[in-house]
Amino acid sequence: MKKAGIIMIIGSLLLLGLFKFPLWNIMLGAPQYPQPLGMDIYIQGIQGVEEFDIQNIDGINHYIGMKPIPKVEEMWEFDVFPKVIGLMVALGVIIGILGFLGKVSYKWFLGWFIVMSILGLLGMYDFNLWLIEYGTDLDPKAIMKLENPDGTPMTYKPPLIGYQKMLNFDVDSWPGAGAYMILTGMLLTVVAFFVGKKEYKKEYN
Repeated sequence: MKKAGIIMIIGSLLLLGLFKFPLWNIMLGAPQYPQPLGMDIYIQGIQGVEEFDIQNIDGINHYIGMKPIPKVEEMWEFDVFPKVIGLMVALGVIIGILGFLGKVSYKWFLGWFIVMSILGLLGMYDFNLWLIEYGTDLDPKAIMKLENPDGTPMTYKPPLIGYQKMLNFDVDSWPGAGAYMILTGMLLTVVAFFVGKKEYKKEYN
C-alpha cells in the first residue's frame, strides 16, 4: 500500500498548519470602525487581526460587561490542543509509514479519521461553550445594561459560524486557513483508505 501510505502521511502532516495559521476568525464591523476589528483564534492563543484589535475589542466589551479576551494561560485548551494535534500528526505519520511498508491494514487509515473527527467535534463543542460563556456571563456592574424587548438582559454570544447582527455591529465568524488545512488533511486520509483498499484487493485477488 505504498501510494495509500504516502497519501496518509501527507494528510496527517497538513495538520501542522494549525501551528502557523488561525483555526477560526471573528470580525466585528460597525459605522464607527471603518476598518473592522478582528481576532484570529489559533490552537495556541488568540491574536488580533491588526495590532490594536484585541485592545479595542476589550474596550468595547468593558462597557457592556463582557470579560476581556482570554490570555493563553487563562484557558487550558491552549495548552492541551497543541499536544493533541501533535500526537495525532505523529500517529498519522506512523500509520502511514507502516501502511507504506505493508505492516498495517488500510482500515487503520479510516480509524485515524474517525478518532480525529470525534476530537474535532469535541473541539467545536468546547469552542461553542466558550462563546456562550463569553457572551452571557456579564458583569452586573457594567456601564451599559441593555435589555431585550421582553425585559431579559441582552446577551452577546458571537455566532459559532456565519453572520449575526449584534447591536450596531456586524459579526462574522468563519473557519480560518488552519481549519481548511485540517479538513483537507482529514479528507486525504479518507482517500488513503479507499486507495489502500483498492491496492489490497489488487494484491490479494
